[in-house]
Amino acid sequence: MTHDVRAIDSHSISQLQSLIAQDPIRHCLLAARVEHGSSGFRRSYSDLLGYFDDGKLKSALLCGANVVPVNTSLIARQEFASVLSRSGRRSSSIVGPAAEVLDLWSRLSPTWGSAREVRENQPVLAMHGPSLISLDDEVRYSKLGDLDDLVPACVAMFTEEVGVSPNSGGGASAYRNRVSELVSARRSFVRYLNNELVFKAEVGTVGAEVAQVQGVWVKPECRGQGISAPAMAAVVKYVLADIAPVVSLYVNNFNAPALATYKKVGFEQVDTFATVLF
Repeated sequence: MTHDVRAIDSHSISQLQSLIAQDPIRHCLLAARVEHGSSGFRRSYSDLLGYFDDGKLKSALLCGANVVPVNTSLIARQEFASVLSRSGRRSSSIVGPAAEVLDLWSRLSPTWGSAREVRENQPVLAMHGPSLISLDDEVRYSKLGDLDDLVPACVAMFTEEVGVSPNSGGGASAYRNRVSELVSARRSFVRYLNNELVFKAEVGTVGAEVAQVQGVWVKPECRGQGISAPAMAAVVKYVLADIAPVVSLYVNNFNAPALATYKKVGFEQVDTFATVLF
């Protein structure tokens, strides 16, 4: 048997789609990259490595802004780590199934240097049907006119979650554009109370008929007042009706309030992710 690591090309993309189909929720990030990526991705697969055994694709690794392992075996991770160690770190994170991410990171850390943070336990939650709790009828799709309220909330949530501001390093304009794109694509949701934004959430990724929710935020002064669960139930309703038949998200295991909210809404744990942040 022979094996090798090489870039995915148009001849092996169908094999990659078969790997994704084995677990669409787990592989939602890569599915979105394949299905909805830029035309540049369709022309070039240079940022996607495959581990091939006798010509058959067994594992894959997305090597863009995020490193995302897909169905990686121990030997595949060894091979991928060897390639990435030689090229040096260009990514801001490694994210995906916990066992795969943590093992890959253990092999990369000697050459990539220390991580800013390692989050080893991030439950992946999913829903396939509507919530059974009462939903908040005031939650709606965001509008471009909401941006002056929405962008600061997104910055606050990102900073609270990741530990650095998306505006750092002159990134404010690009980040506002990203938020605007989600609004225009009808993947952003808001809830106002007394003319103040008190809740927001986005669908950051859609792939393999799975929508991954991100950026769930409640105004700090309004937390603990029962806003989040009915609002999330409304988001789930919108997503199931308009975007995808499965709603997923992942959350830090130490975020007990969020986990309690998602359980109340009806989410169930289906996997565990880990994230290495640089």
